[in-house]
Amino acid sequence: MPASLEVADIFRAAGPAYRSAHAGHLSLHQLKVMSAIEHCRTAALGGHVEACEDCGHWRIAYNSCRNRHCPKCQGAAARTWLAERQADLLPVGYFHVVFTLPAEVADIAFHNKALVYDLLFRAASETVLTIAADPKHLGARIGITAVLHTWGSALAHHPHVHMIVPGGGIALDGSRWVPSRPAFLLPVRMLGKLFRRLFLTRLIALHDAGRLAFFGTLAPLAGRRAFLHHLSPVRKKRWVVYAKAPFAGPEAVLAYLSRYTHRVAISNRRLIGFDETGVTFRYKDYRRDGADRQQVMTLAADEFIRRFLLHVLPRGFHRIRHYGLLAGASRQAGLDRARELLAVAPPADDDGPEEPLDTRPPCPCCGGRMVIIETFARWHQPRAPPSNTTPAGRKAP
Repeated sequence: MPASLEVADIFRAAGPAYRSAHAGHLSLHQLKVMSAIEHCRTAALGGHVEACEDCGHWRIAYNSCRNRHCPKCQGAAARTWLAERQADLLPVGYFHVVFTLPAEVADIAFHNKALVYDLLFRAASETVLTIAADPKHLGARIGITAVLHTWGSALAHHPHVHMIVPGGGIALDGSRWVPSRPAFLLPVRMLGKLFRRLFLTRLIALHDAGRLAFFGTLAPLAGRRAFLHHLSPVRKKRWVVYAKAPFAGPEAVLAYLSRYTHRVAISNRRLIGFDETGVTFRYKDYRRDGADRQQVMTLAADEFIRRFLLHVLPRGFHRIRHYGLLAGASRQAGLDRARELLAVAPPADDDGPEEPLDTRPPCPCCGGRMVIIETFARWHQPRAPPSNTTPAGRKAP
């Protein structure tokens, strides 16, 4: 077992047998995700050779797969996205709101990911925007950044949307900024009721239009009567909407976003071991409190891979979306007006295009700058370095 275990190691070791055992039951997209993770930062994707400008030390760097489900590739993507979002932050408190689907609906979502996940986004965002615009509550047009997660800590299917919402918005007539109360955004019970009504109404409309598919034990739900009977319990159940206290400043918002926006089902940091008994990893049991919340679980390799693949999103599906003041073409105008009403100077314009950040780690020997001296194509290895590339007394890797 390598010193630092990765999902890629598990896929490389157990993936071939899993694909063989489940031939015909895995989508092409799932197979491509597995292949991308297995080949990430290996010779299969090509790479380059870097050398230190000061001491001549050199190292090989293989290319990343850049797949959004790969645990190794999300750090760089998150940094780039966060740099773009930093200019959108306003000098107000920000709230964290979570909308969760009940288990009976999550089962339907599993067979209809693109449709039901999209419905989750639309119903949740419309709920927040509608109640925020109500003069009895905030009476303002607010902004939302929403992120879809489909997993629980133990990799079970658990679709929910995380939202970051500024504590206030622009009055409906555009004349002033309307702040929320310091520790209260909107009533969560009212959010839950409206979310439930909007979601179920539109889910039934999708079923009536024949757009939902059902397989296995859910196949009987293709009939309208059985479908409505299945949904009957959730019509009376309280749907979970959770609103956390506001963040302590813009830096805390960015720190949160860096953890959530580009997260995958499980990070390599949570993996503990992999052997003939299975994959052992850390997870949080939210039914417990304190130190007991951190638990350890071992799954057979096949079950681990199955659970990981549950969370492969449909091709082209956008898992980060913006609404209200932050939506699409109106985003910049909305932010400019909000800053004007808050008497905040707009972000300074850049004088010119910035030089791209050098993301290569410095030389491990002297801390010097590493430069690319050779590139090589997929499935190739670099040429051996010239004898004078490696300083005396130092071994090449």
